[in-house]
Amino acid sequence: PPPPHPPPHPPPAGSRAAHRHETATPPNSAPKTAPGCPTSVRPPPPPFFSIYPVTLLISLQVKYWALGNECWGPWQVGQLTKEDYAKQAYQWAKAIKLLDPSVELILCGETGYSTWDSYVIKECIKFDLHGLGGSTTASLVDMHSIHVYTASSDHNKNATAPRSAERAIQIAAGLIDLARIENGVPPSVRRQKICFDEWNVWDPVRAPGEEGAEEKYTLSDALAVGVWLNVFVRQAQHMGMANIAQSVNVISPLMTTPDGLLKQPTWWPLLLFSKYMRGSTVAVNVRAGEYLGDTQPAWIRGAIETPWLDVSAALGDDGVLSLAVVNIHETRDFETELRGVGAAGEVTVYSVNGTDVTVVNTAEKEEVGIQESKWDGKGLFTFPKHSLTFLRWKV
Repeated sequence: PPPPHPPPHPPPAGSRAAHRHETATPPNSAPKTAPGCPTSVRPPPPPFFSIYPVTLLISLQVKYWALGNECWGPWQVGQLTKEDYAKQAYQWAKAIKLLDPSVELILCGETGYSTWDSYVIKECIKFDLHGLGGSTTASLVDMHSIHVYTASSDHNKNATAPRSAERAIQIAAGLIDLARIENGVPPSVRRQKICFDEWNVWDPVRAPGEEGAEEKYTLSDALAVGVWLNVFVRQAQHMGMANIAQSVNVISPLMTTPDGLLKQPTWWPLLLFSKYMRGSTVAVNVRAGEYLGDTQPAWIRGAIETPWLDVSAALGDDGVLSLAVVNIHETRDFETELRGVGAAGEVTVYSVNGTDVTVVNTAEKEEVGIQESKWDGKGLFTFPKHSLTFLRWKV
């Protein structure tokens, strides 16, 4: 038989094709063949799944595979109903696991709280001895993906919008538990987690996709990203991975210029969390005021709280506690008692702030960055208005 068909040009690391299978082969397209192989030997692959991911799976040892991307979307070639998607995804999950049981397969979700999510989770998170070669501990589907973007021209709405993602994670996690219960998945099978593989602050009116989606991020957006990251830390028990979309130029914290690299305000919270928010999540009890105005989306109000101080914490393996606090209030500082800090001695403080929530970074001037200072841990600590503060101390 002819050898497997390699893609003409393997996708670069970090590209969508490197980590996600997307429907790309139209039903009536001609089959792709290796040099010298007659086209009659191998029929064209079905539209939902091409031969390329199988080839990449073998040759590159990629271990994370998404079973389609946003297959519910009308912009997708090969858009599917939830019923058709669930049938095809389940069968291809069996095929891939038979090829390599060690891979992690990610179910195509929507927002985490839609009928699409509830249906495909129920139909695809099952206990299938035949599909897993008799294993009582493995699972066909390992994660369920969610895509959410938030934004608003109103600062308070913008900074509280990521709380919708927190509720989405909680709802999707509940749907996973419900499917496991109703489908009789035994506790010996590892619980499926959430793959939040597209998240960010993005206003498609301000940065239209057809024009490159090049956002010009503000301090307000940086604080929203800080809240996003707090959400993932707080909900770590449900999270398998979370990936900002994108990394460079397109709705991104980094912008390339002819002279170098521009670090947008949203870069700094990402840097702090990636460097320091390691280890195990620590529960934090916060008593503070709450923003009670309108939200975007509107359903946040009544579904989840929106405190002025948004907080998360983690304890690293080195015994250092990292506490992240976003003060979303535009005009008010908060003097706060931090219990359990006094005996720590010196506390390292990193602050991301600016003159107001509308400031941006340009090639000529960096309005938003990180300021480092020290605190003795005594008395009250002041969280400045419209700021992200990172405190680190040995416990």
